[in-house]
Amino acid sequence: MRSNRPYVKLDPAVIEQARQMDLLSYLQRYEPSNLKRVAGNVYCTKEHDSLKISNGKWYWWSRGFGGVSALDYLIKVREYSFVEAVEMLTGITADWKPPPVSVPKDEPKVLLLPPKNRDCNRVTDYLFGRGIDLSIIQDCIADGTIFESVKYHNAVFVGKDESGTPKYAAYRSTIGSSFKGDASGSDKRYSFRLLAREPTNTVHLFEAAIDLLSYATYLKCEGKDYKSENLLSLSGVYQPKKEIKDSKIPIALTTFLNANPHIKTIILHLDNDKTGRICTATLKELLQKDYQIVDDPPPVGKDFNDFLLSYLGIARPTVSRERSDAR
Repeated sequence: MRSNRPYVKLDPAVIEQARQMDLLSYLQRYEPSNLKRVAGNVYCTKEHDSLKISNGKWYWWSRGFGGVSALDYLIKVREYSFVEAVEMLTGITADWKPPPVSVPKDEPKVLLLPPKNRDCNRVTDYLFGRGIDLSIIQDCIADGTIFESVKYHNAVFVGKDESGTPKYAAYRSTIGSSFKGDASGSDKRYSFRLLAREPTNTVHLFEAAIDLLSYATYLKCEGKDYKSENLLSLSGVYQPKKEIKDSKIPIALTTFLNANPHIKTIILHLDNDKTGRICTATLKELLQKDYQIVDDPPPVGKDFNDFLLSYLGIARPTVSRERSDAR
């Protein structure tokens, strides 16, 4: 849809008018045949079922980008030029008014897990190639905390609540892409975790599932029982406020601590980059009054997977290894 029209100067008021319409309103009014309801207030387009629309925003998961307005959609997805998209929207929005702001209802989130593939071969190969112990992978697959999606064969890491009900899921590409994200309806209070089989007063904290699994593998390599430890991921990078006093403790951690009041020690295994170090300093400041805080970053590399690969002598990117290798 890109055109070679000469430069056109648009009135800022016209541009602002074009930005007012959200994508759901646009599709409901002008392309209803292209709109499909997934569940609750989550929609997708019939053209692109991985383009999800929810809470006034949209995201095209298979392409890794998103936006807020119908203007964003026309430019990024339909490939209209900026001027064409603005002119189109201002032409059809002359009599349109934004819907009244509704007070959000405190409704429980509905987790939309992708369909499971008939096997987890690609996910197993991917994780094994990242140095993760095969039996740990198989245990997670057996209890449903890791599976492979039918479409795109992504690795899906599932977080469950105290009753064992899936409440959170994170995607990660297994084909070398940087694609990753959370499933629609994910409740970040219940991030991916491996909990101790018996009560313990310590919890280990990681930024992501792959780091958690790497640490579990490292413990096993050292002859230790990873099932005697609480291992909890934060489901992504924790972003503290500029002022530490204004920062909040990650909701996955507060939920875990509230459910496990016997915890006395929190061991931080966050990344060695600038963000990871800032997050560590922030959490130490926020938590040290009530808990013993131990800073234990990876000895080598940016994160614990980097360290594990170095520890095992595996180059990154990895080459295929026989699964019979004992670790």
